[in-house]
Amino acid sequence: MKIRTIETYPLLYRLPSPYGDANGLKTFRSAYLIRIGTDDGVSGWGECADALETLHKGFHERIIPELIGQPAADRRKLVRSVKKLHARAASAVGMALSEIAALRAGMNITEIWGGRFRDKVPVYASFQSYTADADWRKRSVEAVERAAAAGFDAFKVKIGGKPIEDDQRHIADVQAAISGNMRLALDANQSYDAAAALAWRPLLERQPRLLWLEEPLRIQYVADYGLLRQRMPVPLAGGENLEAAADFLPLLTQRALDYITPDPLHVTGIDEYRATLSMARAFGIRATPHAFDGALTRLHALLAQACLEPFGKMQPDAIEPVEWDAMDNPFTGLVPLRPSGGEVAVPRGPGIGIELDTDLLAFYRWDGSRYE
Repeated sequence: MKIRTIETYPLLYRLPSPYGDANGLKTFRSAYLIRIGTDDGVSGWGECADALETLHKGFHERIIPELIGQPAADRRKLVRSVKKLHARAASAVGMALSEIAALRAGMNITEIWGGRFRDKVPVYASFQSYTADADWRKRSVEAVERAAAAGFDAFKVKIGGKPIEDDQRHIADVQAAISGNMRLALDANQSYDAAAALAWRPLLERQPRLLWLEEPLRIQYVADYGLLRQRMPVPLAGGENLEAAADFLPLLTQRALDYITPDPLHVTGIDEYRATLSMARAFGIRATPHAFDGALTRLHALLAQACLEPFGKMQPDAIEPVEWDAMDNPFTGLVPLRPSGGEVAVPRGPGIGIELDTDLLAFYRWDGSRYE
């Protein structure tokens, strides 16, 4: 069984109303999918993220010629080879070849991963809180309220892109809008130093139902995270941009975080991603996947989380939630899964268990024009 074809699907959607986080406003959403086909007619889907121009040139000039004719079963070897050319492109290759392996076995991918512990995985609604509008706080609160009305019971909103006083007013507004057992996470996108992060402590001490504070500092500041963890009244989370399981070791060995947040788009290869989850379990630290960019990637995060053992004996079905993009993004529709009651039923069919919406792939296909 050798690789015969690799099709590429660069996708682009220009946002009618830009939104963003502490890194700035987005004017577009993009995605890059591939489909690898073998000489015996089996095909699997993968996804990666980077500038569309970079990925498209890299795949067609270097990666596809490197992979054509190679044994599809040599997944880990091929992912290592592609990583030398483009680490994030290797993530797509790993996903596609994993699905091919499952399809050839006539199994769902969770079965070739050793089986699942659960059929449903919780998700939280993730928001990009900032817009260019003067009433951005009001718009953000309304978006959270819509997600709550749709059945979500956990949410993540952004801080770090405005003065701390403005961000704190926003968080107080959001907290006032949610009720009952609804929970809230805050994501600063590495915007602060330790002193600025500690300015949040009085508010966090007064706010109930906080899930975690995500990446208040640059993730490389491991010692500062350890000190901050001792002084903050909420759990700390981070690690979405790390590329290998070994990159998490300083954070784990120094007990710098309560949650790691690996992203299957960023960790090189789905096998390496799953190794990261297992390593977190070995250290007794929780893992809540970052999966904002990429509907297919989010599906792989859900599948992997279904296979992850519970984090404690007292709640044998408990599992950390997966991020769910709640913003304007038509690519979410590529994967026909929808949350219900704050969780997603994990598909059981062969391979990844579902079929992608190829009409959407065609409709949003990037035409090669400039978009920034």
